[in-house]
Amino acid sequence: MTAPFIEIEDSHRLFVRDWGAGKPVVLLSGWAMDSRIWAETMVALNAKGLRTISYDRRGHGRSTDPGTADYDSLAADLAAVLDGLDLTDATLVCHSGAAGEAIRYLAQFGSARVSRLVLVGAVGPLLVASEENPSGVPAEMLDMLMTQMGSDLAGWIDANTDAFAPGTNPRVNEWLGSMILDCSRRIAIDFQRAIMHTDFRAEAAALRLPVTIIHGDRDASAPIDLTGRRYAELIPQSRLVVYEGAAHGVMFTHAERLAADIERDAR
Repeated sequence: MTAPFIEIEDSHRLFVRDWGAGKPVVLLSGWAMDSRIWAETMVALNAKGLRTISYDRRGHGRSTDPGTADYDSLAADLAAVLDGLDLTDATLVCHSGAAGEAIRYLAQFGSARVSRLVLVGAVGPLLVASEENPSGVPAEMLDMLMTQMGSDLAGWIDANTDAFAPGTNPRVNEWLGSMILDCSRRIAIDFQRAIMHTDFRAEAAALRLPVTIIHGDRDASAPIDLTGRRYAELIPQSRLVVYEGAAHGVMFTHAERLAADIERDAR
């Protein structure tokens, strides 16, 4: 049995859930959420003979808080988990802003331990608007978002939680809101800034492994034309799977279908 914590920089630790046996599937949670959001998916994949691993990102859940986060440090944390568990032939499943973690990991550490990538509601490859990215989100809007997250995160949650997973049990929305509020505010702000401003276009185009892109066509957090379709255009060995009518939280609204699609790719 593996230890429930992996050490990272300055004696900080990541809490790891490692369930079942078989080929490994590593699931990375989106912004301000921890490994618990994958519970239903992990149980379903275990039932199909796959080993599932998910961990709480630094400053999230039961992991400790180094007080800083960017994509380089998050990629190094992912490397620490994959190396610490000595995983090979792993499928990486990444929700929302975690797409950048996996892409940066593959750019910096290579694909020796990873055989396939699954992007679920992926944010990126570049959100902020510029002369060369005119359809992106204006920087002023992103600045306003960062200000609200720093001063009125509860208000932001109230305004956005229902759109994350429409039609789910109200208890789930309350739970998700409390999970976000429990996240280190410093880490949440730094991670959100990295999500909004990091340019992954070159790294995505350089990927040389099979990539499945699963995206809802009603995803308000990561509009498909700005994110999923752009990744599909950039990544050479990619396949776009559109969930019609789905929003961002497909692990709650389309749990059975998502688990089946991940299982198919992980074999």
